[in-house]
Amino acid sequence: MDNLVLFEKADILNGENVVIYGLDMSIAKGDFVYIVGKVGTGKTSIIRTITAENPLREGHGEVCGITLEGIRSRTVPVLRRKLGVVFQDFQLLMDRNVWDNLEFVLRSTGWKDKDAIVRRIDEVLENVGLTTKAHKMPHQLSGGEQQRVCIARAILNEPELILADEPTGNLDEETADGIMQLLSGINKEKGTTVIIVTHNRGIFERYPGRVFVCRDERCEETRNDEVIELAFTI
Repeated sequence: MDNLVLFEKADILNGENVVIYGLDMSIAKGDFVYIVGKVGTGKTSIIRTITAENPLREGHGEVCGITLEGIRSRTVPVLRRKLGVVFQDFQLLMDRNVWDNLEFVLRSTGWKDKDAIVRRIDEVLENVGLTTKAHKMPHQLSGGEQQRVCIARAILNEPELILADEPTGNLDEETADGIMQLLSGINKEKGTTVIIVTHNRGIFERYPGRVFVCRDERCEETRNDEVIELAFTI
């Protein structure tokens, strides 16, 4: 079983400061993983290290077969094309409709065939239940709909790994549940590995997965319910 994400004795940085020492983490194809912990414990810094936004200076890291320490700038886009990222604050292009947001991503990642672009956008909009919303501007959509567009954007290039940083943080409980159904479905039906940073205890209980807890400058996998409960207490 090949690891899509592997860290060995890796120090995770936030700026110039180490926020997690000696991270050991292995995540395989098809895994559904949570990274949890109180604010400021390094959860998002792990995501930023996986995407090569944060440098890895101590220890070993590997994502989708690409080594992180000493990664060259020209290799970073190659890595990121293997990833799909879902943000809490959506980060959609507000001056373009849903369709144009998705087309922009495809063209910027090398798609040129117009018919292929149309087919792929139609497919992902159907996957996320937004076939009737292609012409809408982001401000005309609800928060849940905007997050579905973000997931559509994340899966356009059929990534090996989806990283979702607080994907339900700005959503009500019912809408959050719909987003989790979508991410869980992608994981089960496509075999796509999913890593979710979350504070939402409810979704974690309804959609169980492996759990890594960040605390005291460490991040370790656990099945201890008491430790997990503490991690969800802000």
